[in-house]
Amino acid sequence: MCDGDDEDVDSVEVDFVEVTAVLEEDDGLQFQLPKHHRCACHLLNLVSTVDAAKACSNEAYKKLSRLSPVEIAFLEEYARTMSPLAKALNILQAEIDVQMGWLLPTLTLLISKLDRIRITSRYCKLLVDAIQEGLQQRFGNMLVEPEFIAAAILVPKFKTSWTTDEHIVKLGLDYIKDHLEEETSNQTPVDGSSASEEEDFFASMKSTHGQEGIKQLDGYLACKADNKEILKSFPAVCKLSLKVNTALPASAACERLFSTAGLIFSPRRARMNSKNFENQLLLKLNKKYCHFS
Repeated sequence: MCDGDDEDVDSVEVDFVEVTAVLEEDDGLQFQLPKHHRCACHLLNLVSTVDAAKACSNEAYKKLSRLSPVEIAFLEEYARTMSPLAKALNILQAEIDVQMGWLLPTLTLLISKLDRIRITSRYCKLLVDAIQEGLQQRFGNMLVEPEFIAAAILVPKFKTSWTTDEHIVKLGLDYIKDHLEEETSNQTPVDGSSASEEEDFFASMKSTHGQEGIKQLDGYLACKADNKEILKSFPAVCKLSLKVNTALPASAACERLFSTAGLIFSPRRARMNSKNFENQLLLKLNKKYCHFS
């Protein structure tokens, strides 16, 4: 087998094809290589090409890149299309200054940006449509949920400026007004005594507390300041804001916690006790607060 087969192998002629000239030749009208060749040649250059775009001018970038003008135009448009989505994900997955009230303003602005991108899009219209469809399927019900709308309105940064839909604003304000009345009407007397059945029966005639809550809401909405400190000036509004804005809109923080825990509790540390593991996890996640001399 050895001698005969070696002769057959040696006698096989291999044709080498030089593709450098084909890659450099480009009229911008079509791709010069079939898909499997194009993928093999361009995937290795994709990361370096994107990095080169940041460091080089457009003309220098085109000379250095092996991508055709059509491919470059597609990548640039793809980056512009995905940029708002990436920024929205970073906002919603943050761990600081993000409450449930950030969800709808972020989604609403993202949808608005994608609508504008689609108008001028040449290659990525189907991608924009797919993202829009996914957002509607996942968050469509939340976009009209009164509690989530109220949570957004009760974040001083947004109030009612994040949407131009009057129906959406009305849903949120109605929810706030109803719950402000509940919060104020359920307050116990200052001396701690409970109201009698007779007083409770005629409580609806006394709308003083409800009107006070509405006044605070009107004052909050009219205030031009957008920092959290203004909530202290409106106790009823502040209390309701804390109630509807406690939960985070994403589980990214928990996922990062489990990821960090997995890195610490490696096979070589299998004998680590729970107390030591917990301490190391806390130190790892809070290292910016730790100062060691």
